[in-house]
Amino acid sequence: MIDAVALSQDLIRCPSVTPKDEGAIAIVEKALTALGFTCKRMRLQAPGSEAVENLYARLGTASPNFCFAGHTDVVPVGDAKAWRHDPFKAEIVDGTLYGRGAADMKSAVACFIAAVERVLARGKPKGSISLLITGDEEGININGTKAVLDVLRKDGERIDHCLVGEPTATARTADTIKIGRRGSMKVTLTVTGVQGHTAYPQNALNPIPILAALVMKLSEPLDSGSAHFQPSTLVFTTFDVGNPAGNVSPAQARASCNIRFNDLHTPESLLRRIEKIADEITHEYGGECAIEHSVSGVSFVTQPGPFTELLSTAIASVTGAMPQFSTTGGTSDARFIKDICPVAEIGVPGGTMHKVDECVPVEEINRLVDVYESILTSYFANPPG
Repeated sequence: MIDAVALSQDLIRCPSVTPKDEGAIAIVEKALTALGFTCKRMRLQAPGSEAVENLYARLGTASPNFCFAGHTDVVPVGDAKAWRHDPFKAEIVDGTLYGRGAADMKSAVACFIAAVERVLARGKPKGSISLLITGDEEGININGTKAVLDVLRKDGERIDHCLVGEPTATARTADTIKIGRRGSMKVTLTVTGVQGHTAYPQNALNPIPILAALVMKLSEPLDSGSAHFQPSTLVFTTFDVGNPAGNVSPAQARASCNIRFNDLHTPESLLRRIEKIADEITHEYGGECAIEHSVSGVSFVTQPGPFTELLSTAIASVTGAMPQFSTTGGTSDARFIKDICPVAEIGVPGGTMHKVDECVPVEEINRLVDVYESILTSYFANPPG
């Protein structure tokens, strides 16, 4: 039988910092091929970007098709000297597996495969099992899951339900199910005034006070939260003038913010709000304000129902406790998958992801295999409508 911990180690030893693969996808492909999956490698590359290795593997042709989705790419290690354990050696010390990707989320990919093998040992299910594994989740997200799903649509591939293996747990594996995510939007404001001598401010229009007023107004609360979401947040990350002179008021000032928004907003409604406030401030103070924005994901929620109930019950049968639902945190590839089928996220505790000495206890990995096996068994015994 496949040892999920050993397989996690094999994957961690591939230094697959986005967009590099370094053999990680091949390890997954080899394991799935041995289990009878039909594997389709996709090396995808949008103009102006680096190519990314992806994999879609499927066992069976019948419906329903249950898909595990995850990624083998990882974030950079930062200062390698700060690590107590080599980030790509995958050492186990005192029952804990260390390495970049241990929590986020190479261990979950290994657990997918180990759980599938257990289920197949009892016979092929009445339906299909698939895995969508990308190498672009931690990067710019244009050559990974989003692009793979475009290919699958063109091929007529149907996925009925999906489980993403992000490290969503708080204390113990599978104690939390992510049923949605907030949207994420970056906005840059550039205020233009009139450059001038600081001794003659009446002959200039300093953009700094204008931008400061705009920042203060936009920093007011957006909402109080909704049924499944915490309040939206707008956080300024930069305030830049780039003025080396101490006796010159600048011509421009620029600030950027990141908005994490719930289902009470859309990118369009947020942009309208910002434009309205910018118009009010510049009307009062003068100057002009240019607004640039980019959206990396919109808010979504998988409404509690048969699918989430199945997941909760299957988890409780292993852990003895019902998991909580959550929509907190950043973005994940679930934001792309939600457009084609119901999706949820279940994984190991994520407290060390992206940190120095990222790690996960071995018992949590083994626990996740049990959880995934229980979910698969329950799913094919009584698929949700």
